[in-house]
Order: sequence, then structure tokens, then C-alpha cells
Amino acid sequence: MSHRRYALIGAGHRAQMYVDALIGRYSDDAELVAICEPNPVRAQYYVDRVVAAGHAAPAVYSPADLERMIRDERVDRTIVCARDDLHAELIVRSLDAGADVVVEKPLTIDAASAAQIEDAIDRTGREVVITFNYRYSPRNSALRQVIQDGTIGQVTSVDFAWMLDTKHGADYFRRWHREKVRSGGLLVHKSSHHFDLVNWWIRSEPRRVFASGGLRFYGSENAAARGIRNRPERGTHDAAGPGARDPFELDLRDDERLKSLYLDAEQHDGYLRDRDVFGEGITIEDNLALIVDYASGATLSYSLNAHAPWEGYRVAVNGTLGRAELEVVERGAVLADEGLHPVLDPSAVDAGRSGSLRPEGERLLVQRHWEAAYDVPIVAAGEGGHGGGDALMLADVFEGPGDDPLARPADWRDGVRSICVGIAGNRSLETGLPVRVDELGIRLLADTARTAAGSVSA
Repeated sequence: MSHRRYALIGAGHRAQMYVDALIGRYSDDAELVAICEPNPVRAQYYVDRVVAAGHAAPAVYSPADLERMIRDERVDRTIVCARDDLHAELIVRSLDAGADVVVEKPLTIDAASAAQIEDAIDRTGREVVITFNYRYSPRNSALRQVIQDGTIGQVTSVDFAWMLDTKHGADYFRRWHREKVRSGGLLVHKSSHHFDLVNWWIRSEPRRVFASGGLRFYGSENAAARGIRNRPERGTHDAAGPGARDPFELDLRDDERLKSLYLDAEQHDGYLRDRDVFGEGITIEDNLALIVDYASGATLSYSLNAHAPWEGYRVAVNGTLGRAELEVVERGAVLADEGLHPVLDPSAVDAGRSGSLRPEGERLLVQRHWEAAYDVPIVAAGEGGHGGGDALMLADVFEGPGDDPLARPADWRDGVRSICVGIAGNRSLETGLPVRVDELGIRLLADTARTAAGSVSA
């Protein structure tokens, strides 16, 4: 692989995984030459990190100068880690300026901007890679292998429940994600991961979505109904301290990284990372349920709860020959004396800490008709987040995908197929009606549905 020159667009918390990869394992074949970030404090945080690792300081550009950055720094690839609603513009501008793109999920937040990305790819012929790290987690790969091997036959239905606890789930209601116009809501920002897993597990495409849900726990109205009033507007305040903090408050001073990236930077853009989860202005849902029909004939029933007392997920895949069940407990409890920082990678929590009744761990159980159930071994891929899955994904991003029998590397098409469920779900929430994904105005979805219909009629 030839030496590639990278530019980072968006220098928030998530960017660190890519920066560390570029200055670490992949530094012989890749170089971070520029950072595109409007906030000078966040940009400098990563410049200092690169320099401390012994590399040349990347140049810093504002978003207005993105095209000049790509030209002057001879950028081969941009890595987009900006706010979700900015993804489409940054992807399109990067492609038109002559760079390929690596983008964090979700690809974008609505159908119109997805169509713009599709047009830019057609126009430029350039590459867009989307990083779905959940595919690489060994437990999720193991379930894909079971289904792919035909162990449970043809998939007829999937039940998928995801619990975000009051540490992790609450954090989406503190930051910009709380505004649907910026994040697309949890159905797009968070659930696109989950919908991609289902699309990938069963190797089919969503066709119709019906959604129900609402904001039922967080937000000022729900708090007032439960007698919760007179709260500080943010978690970082003078009264915060041992014995004085509310369990839902996040004090940025308690975490040096969050302090450096956000508290020390807010003077430049006014962005508050620690807003009250029971405050005004929250426009996303915290309880969601969907029914999704697939081209293969399978049906998905999906639910998301963002204020659960434990974190993890349960998946049951029913097939013509039996059933596979995956249960994952990432954190068995949120305890009052644990400290109040959001854990951005719950899979890194020490197993067993929360007690024996709900120990952290994972189990994949398969049971075929007329047979006893058995456990499928889940083998960690190595050290790092998601059981070593993050490292496998980064290898595909920076070294190029190899011959993967599980087809884990994802591109923009997978990104579209994942967000279309959430986009259709949001439209269903608005109208109270089921929504066909081929009517969203995205050519990929309409063409695929048309082709599928033609093959059936033939």
C-alpha cells in the first residue's frame, strides 16, 4: 500500500482513535498532515498529541478552507468526525476536492443529504468508507457466522432490544445529540449501528418501517411531572462536589480529557458538553420501538431504551431450522458510588463488578429444532475496544480490507442502508404511518427495490 496523507475533519472525543492509529501502528504507511477544526483549543489538543508522539505537527485549517487544505497538503483521504448534520457537506466537499473519505457513523442524518452524497460519489468516482466497528466485535461476528453457515436455516424474524443505561444513555441528552436537527435522533445516530448489524447479519435490505416512541424520561416536562425542579443548567458548577452532585450531572473538571476538549474550548464556540438531561430544548426520543420488513421476507422488531439500569443488548434470530440468541451485558448496574463519568466504551468495564445477579459478559446460544441448545464460543480478537474489534476495523481502514469471509468492511452503500431505517422511522413517528424506504428519495434504495421486484416477478 502506498503512503497516504490524511486530514482529520472534526477534533472531538471520537477523533482520538484515528489520531492514535495514525501516529502509532500505521505511521509507516499513513501520515496525519492536517486538522480541519473551527475550535482552536480542540485542534491544538490533537496537534500536541501528534507532536508528543514524535511526528511533525499537522497544519490546522478552518472548515471554510477545506478545499485549500486538500490541495495544499496533498490530502489523499479525509477522516470525518464532525457533528452528524455536517457529515454530508464535508463528505461532498472532500470528494469534489479530490480526496477519498473515511466517515464515522452515521453517514448522514436525512434522505436529502444522503442523495447528495450519492450524487457526489457518482460524479467523482471516489471512495467513501464508513466505520461500523460493531461488525468486528467477536460476538457479533460469531452470530453472523452462525447465520451464514445456515445453522438455523433461512431467517424468518429478528427480535433486537438495546438498553442504554443512565450513564451512557444519559450522555446523549447532555450534548448536541439532544437536538434532532443535529443528530437525527437516536434512531439515526445510535441505532444506525444496530440496523447495520441486522442488515449484515441476515444479508438483506430493509423495505418498510413502522415506528413508535417518544421522550418519556429525560427533558424538562418529564422531570416536572416527577417533581424534579430547580436544577442547574449544566453539570460543571460551583456547587458540584463530593456529596453534592446529582447522579445525572457530568462535571467536566473530573475528567482531564473532557476538560481539555470541551470546558477549556467552550469560550471559542459556546458549546456546552455538560447540559442538564432534564433541561429545556431536548427534541430526541428516549424510548423507541420499530417493526421493519426486509426484502428477504424477514421481520425485525427493535427497541431502544436510553434510561435503563443496566447496559447491553439481546438478539434472538429465528430461522426455519432453529434459533440463535445473543445476550450481552456491558454493564450490569449503575451504582451510586461509582463516580459520574459517562463510559464511552462500556465493553471496557471490568467483568463481574456489578455483582452476580447480572454479571458483565456475553453468551451466544444456538438451538435447532428437535435438538438441545448449545453455546457457541466467542473468541476475543485481541486487546482494545469491543473485544479487539476496533483494532480489526482500523486495520481494514488503514491497510485496506483483505479477503474477509464475513464481509465486515463497509462502504457508503451500507451506510445508506443503515440510516434509511432510522430516517424512515423518524418519518413514521411524525406521520403515524408505515414508511417505505424506496420512497425516501435515495436512488440506491429505489433501484435496489425495483431490481428485487423485477427478480421476483421473473
